[in-house]
Amino acid sequence: MSQKIGFVGLGIMGLPMATNLVKAGYDVTGYDLVPASLEKFKANGGKVAGSIAEAIEGVEVVITMLPADPHVLAANLGEGGIFETIKPGTLLIDFSTIKPETSQKVAKTGAEQGVRVLDAPVSGGEKGAIDAVLSIMVGGAAEDFEAAKAIFDAVGKVSALVGPHGAGQVVKAANQLVVGGTYGLVAEAIVLMEAAGVDAKAGLDMLAGGLAGSRILEIKRESMLARNFTPGFRIDLHHKDMGIILDAARQNEVALPFGNLVAALIQAARAQGLGDKDHSALLAVIENLSGRPTT
Repeated sequence: MSQKIGFVGLGIMGLPMATNLVKAGYDVTGYDLVPASLEKFKANGGKVAGSIAEAIEGVEVVITMLPADPHVLAANLGEGGIFETIKPGTLLIDFSTIKPETSQKVAKTGAEQGVRVLDAPVSGGEKGAIDAVLSIMVGGAAEDFEAAKAIFDAVGKVSALVGPHGAGQVVKAANQLVVGGTYGLVAEAIVLMEAAGVDAKAGLDMLAGGLAGSRILEIKRESMLARNFTPGFRIDLHHKDMGIILDAARQNEVALPFGNLVAALIQAARAQGLGDKDHSALLAVIENLSGRPTT
């Protein structure tokens, strides 16, 4: 690939995604506030920059992968941000998970400056980013999606245009709603089976092969049974996502009773000091509620 990319945000997700773009042959220059992240990206074959302006100088595509709305707004619209130096005609892809209205604000600024913008939040966690098998939900114009398709194929397994600007964020919110609810129910199933003296491993194996089967049961049941909550996606980040979900529900005047319960369980996980653990740590919350704390 001769296409040059400026990549802003080399964290848990951004670093492997940027690395996979390098592996695919793109000329990628990365920027991050954390020096160690820059060193890791350089070791992985990428170029590094000392500022956003340096990272996006002369590129055809700018990519951001940042933790939350304030980071996206600062990186794009703040002092020294992307829109101070980005050239008209550039394609700007934001892989961050943020509020739909934040994506729309960035897209509006892009339209005013002749910049093509896509919101493209991803699902799959750190392992999905490393293995380049992410699911990518995209909001924006069809022609811009087609222009970005090769990039999406380099970092993900499946991508789809789901609507106008902000639509990708709505679908990602729905994804996180289902993921959080599934973790909560798998946790309850484990607690129930173990309390009843059932072989929970055999039980989950059966569930995974039937109608109750899910991607979470497929890849997480062993680690949950082992109470291994090493983060692939942290509770703190899922808490942020649940805020996006509940805010979207209020704006669109829909009731999400199960969503509110999932949000409460994730809040309880943070209150119990599990914010830096994987979201499968909802199992520990359910155990605590049942008087059967994880040993």
